[in-house]
Amino acid sequence: MLCGADGGRYPSGNSLLVQGSADAAIIDPSVTVVANGGAPVPVDIVVNSHAHEDHVAGNGTFPDAKVHMHHDDLLGAHSLGGLLQVYGLDQTTGAAFAKQLVEEFNYTPRPDATGFSDGHVFDLGGLRMEAVHLPGHTRGHSGFRIEGGVFFLSDIDLTGFGPYYGDLWSSLDDFDASLTRIRDEEADFYVTFHHKGVIEGRDTFVELLDSFHGVIDRRHGQMLEFLAEPRSVADMVAHRFIYRPHVEHVFADSVEQRSAEMHIERMLARDEATEVEPGRYQAA
Repeated sequence: MLCGADGGRYPSGNSLLVQGSADAAIIDPSVTVVANGGAPVPVDIVVNSHAHEDHVAGNGTFPDAKVHMHHDDLLGAHSLGGLLQVYGLDQTTGAAFAKQLVEEFNYTPRPDATGFSDGHVFDLGGLRMEAVHLPGHTRGHSGFRIEGGVFFLSDIDLTGFGPYYGDLWSSLDDFDASLTRIRDEEADFYVTFHHKGVIEGRDTFVELLDSFHGVIDRRHGQMLEFLAEPRSVADMVAHRFIYRPHVEHVFADSVEQRSAEMHIERMLARDEATEVEPGRYQAA
C-alpha cells in the first residue's frame, strides 16, 4: 500500500501496488503518488476502481502504462467532460470543479483507457487480480480480489461517514446491494482507499462493514423524522443529512439534494411518506 497523506484522507488516498513476475499494476494512483513522482517500481498497468477525481489523479503520471476502468465509468478516464458527467453538477458548479480537477487533481485525459467488466482477471504473471463490480458509489465502482488473500475495497471505506451516493451516477439501491454482496467476501486483508487502510481479518471487516452499512438506515430514519411535517427537498438540503453544517465543499448542496431525492423515492416506494402537495413530502 502506498499510503496517502494524512492517513489516506481525501483529497489523497491509499493506492495499491500489485507486482507479478511479468507486470506491476497500481490501483487508483493518488495525489500523493503524483507528488512523490510515481511509484517505487516501473508501472505497466494502471487500474482505476471508478471515475472520481481522487482515484484518477495519477493517470497522467504513468504515460506508458495501460489504463483500465470498468466499462460503466470509462468515459471518466477518457476526458474531463466525461468525468464531469459522473457528478451531474449544474453549469456554474461544474465549471468551478473542472478547474479544481485540473489544478488540484492533475486530471489528465486518457483516451487510450480500456474497459473491463465484473469478473475480469488481470494476470500479472504468477499473480491474478479479479475485478468485482460493486456499483452504487458510481455506476462502475469496483473492488479487486487479489491472489494471496487481499481484497481492495476502494471507496467502501468503512468510515463513520458512511456510504456516499450523492452523484448523478450514484444509486442508493445499488450501494445497498453491493454492501450485501461484499459481506461474503473472504480475505485475510481488506484495503480501503481512504482512512482505514489495511484491515486484518474477516471478523473485524464484517464488524466495520455492518456499521458502515447501517449509516444508510440511520440517515433514512433521520429524514423520516424531519418529514414529520411537510418539507421540500430544498428544506432537506438546508438541514444537511450527509455533511455537517460547517462543511464547505463545491458540490455539498448537490450531494445533499441527490441523496435526499433517493431516500424520498425509497420512502414513497415503501409507503413511509406521501407527497402532500407538489414538491412537499410528509411521513405517513
